[in-house]
Amino acid sequence: MTDTTLDRAVVAITGGGRGIGRAIAEACAARGARVALGDIDAALAEQAARSLGGYGGALDVRDRASFNDFLQTAARRLGPVDVLVNNAGIMPMGPFDTESDALSDAQIDINLRGVILGCKLAVPSMLESGGGHIVNVASLAGVLPLPGAAVYCATKFAVRGLTLSLREEYRDSGIAFSAVLPSKITTDLAAGTEQAGKGVPTASPEDVAAAVINAIEQRLPEVTVPRYLRGLPAMWAAIPHRAERVMRRMFGDRRMLDALDRAARADYDQRMARMARPGN
Repeated sequence: MTDTTLDRAVVAITGGGRGIGRAIAEACAARGARVALGDIDAALAEQAARSLGGYGGALDVRDRASFNDFLQTAARRLGPVDVLVNNAGIMPMGPFDTESDALSDAQIDINLRGVILGCKLAVPSMLESGGGHIVNVASLAGVLPLPGAAVYCATKFAVRGLTLSLREEYRDSGIAFSAVLPSKITTDLAAGTEQAGKGVPTASPEDVAAAVINAIEQRLPEVTVPRYLRGLPAMWAAIPHRAERVMRRMFGDRRMLDALDRAARADYDQRMARMARPGN
């Protein structure tokens, strides 16, 4: 894929069974793309793919064999993968000192190592075909660190840095790299944050999907969601530390620690706990 059209392009999406991933798949399919959806929940991926006329299958982004099999099967079923969207991710929230090592490891493995692995597996075939596009869904938490989500923020800072570095490394290869930086999105990841996230710019999965489409079609290095926050990374980097601390206190940035509704978040937390167990 050396042009910017999605018509007939093959787009592989991780975490494609629900939420942001499914919205991205629907947006790409609406533009004529052939979509491959991978998800830890294979049944969800298959169901979503059937409705879009694509391929859906099991994918554990932590496992090289699983990721490679997903991409190879997608290529056999639909054709060579033109676009890879590394979307799969988890977002536990709570005090850093009480977060289990297993849950920290799961975030690093899914949010960061999974993205690295996807890039490593997709780049060789894209180099062979003369081009392609890799979109990594990071977060504005990869620019603006949040108390109560330290390890999550660390993974998203890393994904943003990885994406920008790879964009420069492969700038003459025909492969484009884009980072998409959402704010609070109305999915399960935001469960229980109605009060904790009050006042935080909020967007929908469809808004993220539109940003991914925009990044692909315009080959943008970085897109924020909502788009009006596009100046935030540069602005935040320029704010003096003392001013930042004042702004944080005025905003109440500790609400993720102090006002998180654990009861409303229970189902998501249980799903994350299962993800943190070996073999899941």
